[in-house]
Amino acid sequence: MCCLFGFVDYGHKLTLKQRNRLLSILATACEARGTDATGISYNVGNRLKVFKRPLPAHLMWYRVPLEATVVMGHTRMTTQGSEKRNENNHPFLGRTQTGAFALAHNGVLYNDKLLRKARKLPNTKIETDSYVAVQLLEQSGKLDFGSLKNMAEQLEGTFTITALSQEDELFFVKGNNPLCIFHFPQQGIYIYASTEEILQKALNRTKLRLGKMERVRIYSGEILSINAQGKVSRDEFDDSGLYTAFSGFLDWPDYQPLSRPYTSRDYEIEDPAYIRDLKAVASCFGVYPEDIDALLADGVTPEEIEEYLYCG
Repeated sequence: MCCLFGFVDYGHKLTLKQRNRLLSILATACEARGTDATGISYNVGNRLKVFKRPLPAHLMWYRVPLEATVVMGHTRMTTQGSEKRNENNHPFLGRTQTGAFALAHNGVLYNDKLLRKARKLPNTKIETDSYVAVQLLEQSGKLDFGSLKNMAEQLEGTFTITALSQEDELFFVKGNNPLCIFHFPQQGIYIYASTEEILQKALNRTKLRLGKMERVRIYSGEILSINAQGKVSRDEFDDSGLYTAFSGFLDWPDYQPLSRPYTSRDYEIEDPAYIRDLKAVASCFGVYPEDIDALLADGVTPEEIEEYLYCG
């Protein structure tokens, strides 16, 4: 599991200290889904900056300048490509004819090598499967709804993707991985993270008075953008080809969902937060909490379920 996070402070009401504190707390809360590497991206002086290190979020030093009002972040749990090689970490920097962009991905892509061969994408030192999304956008020559739609419909696996343009437009490409976006219109700020639990936990820790919260709905197969002025735009892509990682697991010949209530609570007692996160992620694949309970009761460990979810 990895975690996407960030904000669009279009109201410019937060002080520099408040903004950097929000960023630090939000990133640290996202360690629940990945501690191998952390990275952020933002625009300053008409240039797109990417700052990333193979470190957990709480060890990072966040000093984003005042003019950087849109920040896109990622905490990583390594699945492909060692985090020790910093180029494998998110966000990734890409370039098109219309300018630079940064991209972050939560999930695992299974057809990255096939896409590179079929689309004749250039060889790269970056080993991460996610980078094929950057290459597809670069090949299209632009970052917009059309290129993001074309990119998303070619990917197989699990994903939710964020992309930040050089013009401070933040795109969300919602596949079959979780995403939660809150809007605080009184303060003029959007804040997001991969799960609602992480987002709520972070906001409670900041103790910021942001006013009434509005949830921004986004579903699988949708592309949403928020520009520097806080304007929201939407489009769609065909998500019918997304690979459901749990389908093979639940089609095992010997697997039968239990009709009785799950009674073995060892895992929940030992690590309740992990089981809650596992069930939340599984629901994005159409797998119900009762199915997770049944798998655990049948002796499948949480680690095996998570491995199958992300690695197939």
